[in-house]
Amino acid sequence: MTTAPRPGRAPILASMSRVQPFRTADEAWFWTMSALTARRDGARIVAGAGTTQRPCEPDDVVKALDRLYRQRRIDLQHARIMRIWGERGCAPNPNAPSERGDARLWREAMGRLEWPLRVKGIVAGDDLTNAVNEAEILAFPGFGAGA
Repeated sequence: MTTAPRPGRAPILASMSRVQPFRTADEAWFWTMSALTARRDGARIVAGAGTTQRPCEPDDVVKALDRLYRQRRIDLQHARIMRIWGERGCAPNPNAPSERGDARLWREAMGRLEWPLRVKGIVAGDDLTNAVNEAEILAFPGFGAGA
């Protein structure tokens, strides 16, 4: 017995075909920060309300970051740089002397965030091993020879 979709709602499987994952962890993070800023300013966040439907809610990206923090893969310095530059909507410039340190922390954080987001389908990628090098994969809890 199948049930008819609720009025005004597309069936879940049909709507999943229109979902577009992010190309990079950077793109997912900027989208997340934009949504969180809008939420803080009083906007009501509705999944799929933008022009492009995304495979997650902003909180899903934050949860992935929180998990990395609890696993001590990202520390408070990384989170601070992610917040500052996420609010600005651009990554720090590694060629600008005043932003060089921020750029290093940004790249570390994005590199560590990309793998869990790829696994969840939030960031696109056909070959998950391209997200990080083999040492990073083996260091990630739940993967590698000891898993």
